[in-house]
Amino acid sequence: MKTIISFFILFALTLGVSAQSPKHEVRAVWLTTLQGLDWPKTTSPAQQQRDLMRILDQYQKANINTVLFQTRVRGTTIYPSAIEPWDPILTGTNGASPGYDPLLFCIEECHKRGMECHAWIVTIPIGKASNYGCQQLRKKYPRRIVRIGEEYYMNPEQPETGDYIAGICHEVTRRYDIDGIHLDYIRYPETWKFKYSREQGRQNITSIVRKINRAVKAEKPWVKLSCSPVGKHDDLSRYRSNGWNAYTAVCQDAQGWLREGLMDALFPMMYFQGNQFFPFVADWREHSYGRIVAPGLAVYMLHPTERNWDLNIIRREMNVLRQEGLGCTFFRSKFLTDNVKGVYTFAKDFFQMPALVPPMQWMGKQAPTPATILQIERGKTTDRLLWYGARDLSGANYLLYNIYASDTWPVDTDDPRNLVAARHRYQQLTVPHKGHVLYYAVTATDRYGNESAPKSVCDLQQPLRHPRIDIRSLIVGKKSKTTNNTTYSKK
Repeated sequence: MKTIISFFILFALTLGVSAQSPKHEVRAVWLTTLQGLDWPKTTSPAQQQRDLMRILDQYQKANINTVLFQTRVRGTTIYPSAIEPWDPILTGTNGASPGYDPLLFCIEECHKRGMECHAWIVTIPIGKASNYGCQQLRKKYPRRIVRIGEEYYMNPEQPETGDYIAGICHEVTRRYDIDGIHLDYIRYPETWKFKYSREQGRQNITSIVRKINRAVKAEKPWVKLSCSPVGKHDDLSRYRSNGWNAYTAVCQDAQGWLREGLMDALFPMMYFQGNQFFPFVADWREHSYGRIVAPGLAVYMLHPTERNWDLNIIRREMNVLRQEGLGCTFFRSKFLTDNVKGVYTFAKDFFQMPALVPPMQWMGKQAPTPATILQIERGKTTDRLLWYGARDLSGANYLLYNIYASDTWPVDTDDPRNLVAARHRYQQLTVPHKGHVLYYAVTATDRYGNESAPKSVCDLQQPLRHPRIDIRSLIVGKKSKTTNNTTYSKK
């Protein structure tokens, strides 16, 4: 471990260029609705929707593929829940409906852009006494609520707390075509006065996780269950966590949840640098148990009113995460899309090729069968692709499709440069070609991310051989409005 960690730190300090872009990589963003931190600054439903679409468009242009959308805030929600009231950030009024469903809208808009949408559920904190959700929970369940200073929390030592949170997660999973349930603050408050051992505390939190896992997986087993643990799991042999870690300080056995199969992914909050970052990255990777790990990066620290970090800190961290086969997650959305110190510009360059979310191979599902027919209708400016015949073998509710294009035959579907549309819902696509002759391949993907063998066709008598062109310059990410297919058009 000593040699490996020392190498990581040296590597991070000297790396000047991005590692090769992989085909599979989680690129995520936390979109915070609490107090409107990342949410549109308006109570107009139409303007909220336009602003949210603009944010998602920015993600798409940077090839972000996962949106962690804050859904339960502090005892309030941003969807019409039968359990908790509406959050006032939507209308300016406690418990008032905005007249539409923001969660449904976000899911649909993410899916149109080929991105996953995960419902971010804040679990234990319910805010101050003035918070509307806190007031309602204290009235309904006074014995389940604990006050620490000015903040109130659901008591993790009462079994009913796990039942209650699992009920919210089940409601979201059952009602929405969500790709993941993402748990935040699934831990003890750091100032909790423990009456029991830390081991008992870990058992209490794990009991809540088990209840949520059962509630989600029984409904839709392909929905990813994840959480955002404290960024350092525990003290390492050579590097201390300085008293702030997941396992001992706040009783989060996040690595154990991966090992037991209770979690599919972790998004550790690694808002540190140097020896407080790189050695702990190695620890998360070594204890990932084949699951997804996409550490959270503190892009907010770049802002002059925060720590005024240099952009090179984030650059090094992103390069090391890629080198180690891990994803990355940005906290928070607004600091990314505002391009603080050029971080959005760098991310666009770093993620210049699209990437798929890694498949949930640990679920043991068979990949779909490939399409049996692929037809290409060639035009002067566009090609129209139609395909059918793929079959799902996982028991999930529908298939998605990845479309690849290349100027050489056969199309290499392992090369992310050839991926022109990901997680496409329909069985047709129109592609502009600007006079170039392109070859195509289509794969089917199930809800677990398992990808079929490609279906391709060479409808030209003599496959062309000439210097490779930049396919991404031909096919851009701006989508026109259609009802049954997607057209990729020139900006």
